[in-house]
Amino acid sequence: MSKKKILIITGDGGETYEVLYAKHRFMEAGYEPVIAAQSKKRLHLVIHDFEPGWDTYKERPGYELNADITFDKVKVKDYLAVFCIGGRAPEYLRNNKHAVKILQDADKLGIWHLSICHGQQLSAAAGVLRGKKVTCYENIRHEVIADGAFYQKEEAVRDGLVITGQTWQSHPWFYKLVFEAFNEKAAPKAAKAPAKKKA
Repeated sequence: MSKKKILIITGDGGETYEVLYAKHRFMEAGYEPVIAAQSKKRLHLVIHDFEPGWDTYKERPGYELNADITFDKVKVKDYLAVFCIGGRAPEYLRNNKHAVKILQDADKLGIWHLSICHGQQLSAAAGVLRGKKVTCYENIRHEVIADGAFYQKEEAVRDGLVITGQTWQSHPWFYKLVFEAFNEKAAPKAAKAPAKKKA
């Protein structure tokens, strides 16, 4: 079976635009997005927006979306990538042992790790950013640095199998890196020189 499934990890308080854009963009590109949460239910997403006069983002209620699978039912080997969505959800999901184990198992199997905005709180809790150059929402940068990552003040960063973005405003740069990575082909093996005929 060709692995075309993308596991999107979120929950109540997940960022609406990040979840829905991921779901629709991957569908458009021919992938199968699977929404994973700690409960298989209708999730209450939120909108994190930036407004003049606010020192931080403003949170509003967002759309609702059904989870497809619970963390404990996920078979990591079936997926091409795991994706940690931002919003408020990572704040509590980083304490969920099943969510953390998914990321750690994916890392061991060499599966793509995608993370955006506050999603890096969950990535850091799983220890998968250690030694990597990453970006994130700037106000959680100390968490990724404390985990041993090297914070980069860029919209999106790729380091090996880890691709990170700052916020939903970084989507154009983030998804460019994601699909470039997914579309990479292994370099052709050098042709062997023909064996010399014995005289």
